[in-house]
Amino acid sequence: MTEPSRYGDGVAVVVVTYFPGEDLDRFLDSLEKATSRDVQVIVADNDSTDEALDRAEGRAGVQVLRIGENLGYGGGANRGVVELDDRYGWIVIANPDLEWEPGSLDTLLDAGQRWPRGGAFGPLIRDPDGTVYPSARLLPSLGRGMGHAVFGKIWPANPWTRAYRQEQGAPIERTSGWLSGSCQLIRRAAWDSVDGFDTRYFMYFEDVDLGDRIGRAGWHNVYIPSAAVTHIGGKATSRAPKKMLAAHHESAYRYLADRHRGLAWKPVLAAVKAGLKLRLKFETRGK
Repeated sequence: MTEPSRYGDGVAVVVVTYFPGEDLDRFLDSLEKATSRDVQVIVADNDSTDEALDRAEGRAGVQVLRIGENLGYGGGANRGVVELDDRYGWIVIANPDLEWEPGSLDTLLDAGQRWPRGGAFGPLIRDPDGTVYPSARLLPSLGRGMGHAVFGKIWPANPWTRAYRQEQGAPIERTSGWLSGSCQLIRRAAWDSVDGFDTRYFMYFEDVDLGDRIGRAGWHNVYIPSAAVTHIGGKATSRAPKKMLAAHHESAYRYLADRHRGLAWKPVLAAVKAGLKLRLKFETRGK
C-alpha cells in the first residue's frame, strides 16, 4: 500500500527549452491529442531569445517561465516544478523536440494506476526514421560502463553495450534501472522523495542519476512501450557539439565517482578519468 498523497490528481507538463524553434509548436500541438485531461504546461526556458516562446504564451493552459540564465536540463526542470501547486500529483518532464502519439499520455497515466509503487514512467521512444530508441536501461556499473564507453562506437554489438541498453527482444512493460530524461511521467511524491534532479549535472546523466535515486528511495522506474513518442533530437546540443561532448564525459565521471567513494576506488577512478579524457579527445577531433 502506498501512503496517502497530499497532492491532487492533476497533470502538469514541464518542458525545458533552449532555442526550441518550431519544435515547441509541434510538441504543444501533439500534446493536445495525447490526453483527454486538462493539462497545465510550464515552459521552463533556459535564457532563449526565441519567437516560439511568444507563440506558446498565447496558448491556453501554457505558462512560459523565462529563467533568465541557462541552468541546464535538470536545473530548468526543477525550476519549472517549483511553479506547481499541490493540485498536481503527476509531472511530465520533457524535451520540446518530441511529438506525442495520440493518447500516449493517457496511457502513461493509466500505467500509474497499475503500478502503485511506480515513481517514474517512460514511453517507447522512436527516432524520426521509426527505429526504437533504447530508452529504458540498466544502471551503468564500472564494468558495463567502461565496456560500453570503450567499444560502443567501434563495436556496437559488444556484450557490455547490449546488456546496458537492454535491447534484446520485443519491448515489454517492465521495470528498469533508469528511463530517458527526454520524456518521463513522474509521480509527484516520488519526485519529492529525491528532491528532483541533481543540478550538478548540467547536461547528461541527470536522468541516470534520477532513476538510481528513485530506485533507492523505494520506487520503481517503469517502461511503458504501449505509450509512444517520436524524439527528433539534437538541436539544442548541436549548437555547441564539443562543449556538449565534454559535458557528457564530465557527467559520466561524476556519476561513477559519486557511487564509488573511498581510497580503494581512487586508482580505478583515475583510470576512468584518463580513459574518458582520451575518448573525448578522439571524438572531438576536427570539431
